[in-house]
Amino acid sequence: MAAEQPKTELARNVRNHRRIRGWSQERLAEESAVSIQTVRKIEQGGDVRTDTLHQVAQGLRVKTAELFVPDSPAPVVGDEASRRSLVDLRKALMPPVGLEAPAVLAAEPGDVSSLYQRIEDVHALYWADRYDSVARQLPALLKSTEAAAAVADGEQDRHDAVRARTFSLLLAGKYLTQVRQYDLAYHALAESIRLARENGQTLTAGTGIVGMCWLLLRQDRFDESEALALQTAESLEPRMSSAKPSELAVWGELWLRVASATVRNNRPDDAVEARRMAGTAASALGQERNSFPNHWGGFGPVTAEMKVVEDLALDGDARAVLRRADEGVLGGKALKALGKPTAPNWGRHRLDVAQAHVKLGSHQDAMSELAGLRESNGAWLKHQPLARYVMSDVLSSRKRTLTTEMRSMASYLGVF
Repeated sequence: MAAEQPKTELARNVRNHRRIRGWSQERLAEESAVSIQTVRKIEQGGDVRTDTLHQVAQGLRVKTAELFVPDSPAPVVGDEASRRSLVDLRKALMPPVGLEAPAVLAAEPGDVSSLYQRIEDVHALYWADRYDSVARQLPALLKSTEAAAAVADGEQDRHDAVRARTFSLLLAGKYLTQVRQYDLAYHALAESIRLARENGQTLTAGTGIVGMCWLLLRQDRFDESEALALQTAESLEPRMSSAKPSELAVWGELWLRVASATVRNNRPDDAVEARRMAGTAASALGQERNSFPNHWGGFGPVTAEMKVVEDLALDGDARAVLRRADEGVLGGKALKALGKPTAPNWGRHRLDVAQAHVKLGSHQDAMSELAGLRESNGAWLKHQPLARYVMSDVLSSRKRTLTTEMRSMASYLGVF
């Protein structure tokens, strides 16, 4: 009887790479440090995590991106609520376009200085995980900054109004990427980068590109993210002796994006070099920086070290993650001296720690990490696939009865 044919292009690609090497499925599982059931699932067209495909690519000695090929997407199910909640943001970002220029929807432009204050207030809400408040305020803010840029009179007034418009779009792109509304996020980020370039805001454009690279990483577009971050880092390379903190921070974040793309694309040597460059920027800064509006993210020695630990997590080295997670730069005394990283960066780091605990069978330690994040960053946690993966792994690997805390967390994260 003929062997069953793979059901997807990804499945065909993995099988073809395996056969070219003359390997059995058992050999691929061994080389990739995954189960034989996982290899069979992939080759039969089943859905697996990107980090699992990264392990398989490592086993096959190919770039992870080589396993991704065009295919028909799975049906979108259950996004009706998200579509309804984003109607106002879609109207603000994507007005209808006809034969004539789209009419600017009626909005009060307001004073530019007051618009800057509103942007800063919404940005603070974003960092505080007040996502509902951000979603409610962004549409009006986007319309007001658009109207202000449209009616500005005089070179300086127009420059200031376009700058406010750029900031509002950057904020929208950042929020929409965080809540995984990628097409809307791309539109907002691309427009913010274009406006910043045209308005002479080179560093702001660089900040937008950092966000664009993050978006591309979220979409598993590793080659493009690396190329964009590398090109921009080379263009914005500062003079270390005279660079402003915001210049060092943006440049360092771009190198973090290069590293994240290369390590996910199974090119560890390139990732090490990119991490070294990011470390140079972090050392020059000397502490964590989050100087809105000149720098929209968070960067410094602590963030750079957390990303090294993230690489260890992606490589599956759970013991190394736990050894390094709370020592040196990430130890308590160092955190007080260097400053804490941004909440999302710190949260991602603690999820890596939780995942390492699960891999080593320490379910209660993993649950403690999740519980801490639920208390401090609950809205953020709900949007993190890694949190759901950790909870799913706890549920699937635990042999004893689930605790009340485990059942509560599974329900909170939507894991059943």
